[in-house]
Amino acid sequence: MAVEPNRAMRDPVVAYIGLGSNLGDARRTVTEAIGRVAQLDGVRLLARSRLYMSAPVDAIGPDFINAVIAVETSLNAMDLLAALQQVELQAGRQRPYRNAPRTLDLDLLLYGSASIRAVGLSVPHPRMFERAFVLLPLREIAPERVTDAQLAGVADQAIAALPDR
Repeated sequence: MAVEPNRAMRDPVVAYIGLGSNLGDARRTVTEAIGRVAQLDGVRLLARSRLYMSAPVDAIGPDFINAVIAVETSLNAMDLLAALQQVELQAGRQRPYRNAPRTLDLDLLLYGSASIRAVGLSVPHPRMFERAFVLLPLREIAPERVTDAQLAGVADQAIAALPDR
């Protein structure tokens, strides 16, 4: 179903958000970002994956800490993206160049069943099915969203679930 990205939503939509960090205290940054997203107006946290450590894909720098969360939101996709970008900025996110190491990266992976192609936003996220650091945590919280074949396609990528602390 195609959706206008700026259309105000009346009914809540379930969205999936990927989180990643590879600068500073990445584990703490991702954990705190989950809390910040959960506190956004019009957003309710439904589920969160464990934290994972993964090698950078198409990027440089130290290993990433990653997670995926499911939220219920009354925000339209563009407003949700703008709110996520504010959380990134609050965490000190800078964008000096494409795929630079980052204090925090929040990606809107899925927005209900919508297919969105707009300036600055593509949903489903265009590279999510190429990345183990998205697919493994997404499958943990929404197994119906990730197939065995999709997981097999990223089986060569280094990733490990982290123990809870």
